[in-house]
Amino acid sequence: MPDVVEETDPEGVDYGWVMQTTFVLTIVVGAPVVALAAVVSDASIPTWTAQAAFAVRVGAVVWFLTAVCVYLYARRTTVEPGEVSADEE
Repeated sequence: MPDVVEETDPEGVDYGWVMQTTFVLTIVVGAPVVALAAVVSDASIPTWTAQAAFAVRVGAVVWFLTAVCVYLYARRTTVEPGEVSADEE
């Protein structure tokens, strides 16, 4: 007997999609941003601990901004039940 595959049909913003997209975009965008910030900043980062702390601080800002942007995009492009999308007009 095959396992039951559950599906959801969210009304409004699909938060699962927002979380997955935020995760991927944060890695894709965040790694170059952290590297660029480390090169551009004049701060000396001598130890591995200092480097990790720097990456976490910059990465947290990138993650937060990415999450807000992805959420706003999802909310703007979500068509509520009963609404007509701009493409259908």
